[in-house]
Order: sequence, then structure tokens, then C-alpha cells
Amino acid sequence: MPKELTWKKAIEKVLEQAGSAMHYKDIAERIVALGLRKNIGATPAATVSANITSSIKKLGEDSPFKKVGKGEYMLATDKGTLHQTKADDEETEERQYEIVTSFGMFWRRNLVRWNTKPQLLGMQQIGAEPVDFCNQQGIYLLYDGREVIYVGRATDRPLGRRLYEHTLDRLSARWNRFSWFGLLPVSDKGSFQSLPDGYQPMKLIPALEAILIEALEPRQNRKRGDDLSAVEYLQQEDPEIEKQRVKDTIAALLKRA
Repeated sequence: MPKELTWKKAIEKVLEQAGSAMHYKDIAERIVALGLRKNIGATPAATVSANITSSIKKLGEDSPFKKVGKGEYMLATDKGTLHQTKADDEETEERQYEIVTSFGMFWRRNLVRWNTKPQLLGMQQIGAEPVDFCNQQGIYLLYDGREVIYVGRATDRPLGRRLYEHTLDRLSARWNRFSWFGLLPVSDKGSFQSLPDGYQPMKLIPALEAILIEALEPRQNRKRGDDLSAVEYLQQEDPEIEKQRVKDTIAALLKRA
């Protein structure tokens, strides 16, 4: 049985076979497809990105990899035209975590066994270890078909618990799919990590929820986005448009005369 390659060797092999630049997500998928690694963890794409960016940061020009675009890399020995931008020069690392670190779109309600701690299982890509997002924090949307009927938040009670509650409350018969957007970072082992310093979920999550409620106006939300502290402005027509409208009307009348 062939020995499993290290992440670095597996990345090098994929890039060598490609002979051109690849996005780190495509590299991860290729590693899995070729069976270069059996143990790929829960976040293979993020692991590939971390290995490459770490090598470039530590070794500089001695790294076997070089960045040629946003999220795109090739072997340093390969010849090719670089299309690296100024922004890429300034940011040599592909950041894994921003405010929203993970999300799921249009997940099916009937694929979950509902209880107080349901398993909300998702994979970053085929072959990766599944992650249970039951304890994720963030916001979620409930759908009736493709229509958003409700926007909610998961803060003091995590995502799995909040969704379970909606299988019992007044919305129980009104939704069949859900989407979610989580803030807690996911490690390569599939566990949740702490938010970076300065992130305040108790402020961020209600604000995100309020924005969606205001924008989508779901019919089952009984309140507006009350946690949106921003001041609303009503649009006013540009006065020049009205002037042009009058000119067009006069011109049309003169043409008829």
C-alpha cells in the first residue's frame, strides 16, 4: 500500500501534473480525487491554502510555490506569466476567516433527524470529514419552497437548537428548507474555534439579522429589523429628472401641434 504523501508533497505533485496555476480549492479537490491523502480532515481547501501561504511566508523566494493571483498558485520552477496584482502583493496570505466563516444554502429539512441537539452535517468538499454545525452561531433563513419566510438568529441558543424549536412552534408546518451563515471558525478537525479578538457576536449577529429582515421582509417575521441602529433614509428623485420630464412633455405636445 503506497505511503500517504504529506500535504506539501501532495500539493507539489498536483501542481507538477497541472503544469499551470491552480486555485487552492481545485488543488484540494485534485488531491482527494487522486487519493494522494486519505486523512484530509474537515477543511482540506483551507489546509492546502495554509500550507502554501505558510511556505511562501517563511521561505520567500526559496519556497517551491509562488502566488500568481488571488487564491491561485503554481510551482516556482514553472514558467508562466504572472498576473499578480498590487493587492495580492500587499496580502500574501489567503485569509480563511472573515466575519462569516461558513455557510450552508438551501439545506433540506427532511435530511435532519430533529431533536434538541440535531446533527447538521456538512462537508467542505466530497471526501472531507463532515462537520456538525449544530453548535454554530450566526443567522439563518427558513424557506417555503424558495421563498424566505423567516429570518432568525442563533446566539444564546445555537443553530441546531433554534432550528429544532421551529419544528415545534407556529412555523413548524411552514418551512422545508433552510440556509445558515455562521461566525465561529471551523478547525481542520471539525471543531469550532473562538472568534478573533474584537469580534462581538452579540452585536454582529443581531445586526446581520436586522439587515436581512429589512431587505427581504419575510412574511413570518413579526418585527422589523429592530436591532438595526442605522438611520433609514427615503429616496428622493433627482430634480433634473422632473425637469427633463417636463421638457419631454412639452416637446411631445409641440410635435403634435
